Amino acid sequence: MDVIRNIQHFNSGREPERLALKYRNMRLNPFVFLRGTCHLFFDRLPRERVLERAPATWLCGDLHLENFGSYKGDNRLVYFDVNDFDEAALAPCTWDLVRCLSSILVGAASMSVARPAALVLCSTFLGGYTAALASGKARWIERDTADGLIGQLLDSQRNRLRPQFLDSRTERKGKQRRIRLDGKKALPVSDKQRNKITTFMEGFAKQQADPQFYNVLDIARRIAGTGSLGVDRYIILVEGKGSPDRNYLLDLKQALPSSLTPHLTDRQPRWQTEAHRIVALQQRMQAVSMAFLHPVAIGKKSYVLRALQPDEDRVVLDGAHDTLQHLEGVVRSMGELVAWAQLRSGGRNNSAIIDTLIDFAQQKKWQQSLLDIAIHCSMQTEQDWQIYAEAFDDNVFSS
Repeated sequence: MDVIRNIQHFNSGREPERLALKYRNMRLNPFVFLRGTCHLFFDRLPRERVLERAPATWLCGDLHLENFGSYKGDNRLVYFDVNDFDEAALAPCTWDLVRCLSSILVGAASMSVARPAALVLCSTFLGGYTAALASGKARWIERDTADGLIGQLLDSQRNRLRPQFLDSRTERKGKQRRIRLDGKKALPVSDKQRNKITTFMEGFAKQQADPQFYNVLDIARRIAGTGSLGVDRYIILVEGKGSPDRNYLLDLKQALPSSLTPHLTDRQPRWQTEAHRIVALQQRMQAVSMAFLHPVAIGKKSYVLRALQPDEDRVVLDGAHDTLQHLEGVVRSMGELVAWAQLRSGGRNNSAIIDTLIDFAQQKKWQQSLLDIAIHCSMQTEQDWQIYAEAFDDNVFSS
């Protein structure tokens, strides 16, 4: 496989300015590269029996350590869960597992975790997953039930006030706010883009119970994540419940086909748009959906509209400062969250029923085989990153 051509072809047509940021970020280390190349991971994934014969479930599709985080639900409570569904699809449950295990192994160096400890974390993740799946009951993690590093994250948000959050992303000028264009989280929009999004929001607002809430105050291009950089994406500052301190920030992101699509053999539903796929599966798999979550359309493109979630609302895994026991607590919870999402969405549109998932969890042979495949995938990712890094340094990805 020509890794460089694969990456260039996948990212063709993206906005050059933010795509350059993606390429630069991917050069940092193999873990960021893994996060930015979901398509390449599944192109490389061995078609082993243990992967292909597992029960079909609804997947996140891009399951890695950075795609778990906290968010405010539509019931205004804060949860910790899988929080990215851009690649979501129906496929063998092991696909999500092997990608997350690979992310632990690839990300070990970035987390200051030694190889033996990373293998322990992989076993802990699988242990949390299989125990939760075998129970047959979907649960969730919220502030009152969380402990360890996840509990600390959710507790840290208890006293976060809206004005403080807004001050971190906007500039206050009297009784008005404007999005801070810092080149790190936000970039300016063109007049054409501003008019397009404003016109859309005006039409969207008319369909809502409180149209004034969605009155647009400012718009910027959003910089967030890794894999989606270069995709059409905006931050929208709206009136909310009153200016300046009760404004709200929304995230509007173009929805593209799942990177898993070329490899899917299970029959997928006929979604109205890609945004409808993402939103429907997020609603199925999360215990409580994110606030303001909607599939929308602007012209011929579909988008996911939701409350803006701060990038900082993730557990920082750092073996240099946290004990292995603390890290195990987090990855065990992550394994449980994956199992609960699969149980919650079980039996929908050709996905495996709960009894089948319980039976699968009670089998032991597949677990070591899956870990062996994850080790292979992690080594392949590191080799591909070396090829990418050399090409990047040779300016192959410069415009």
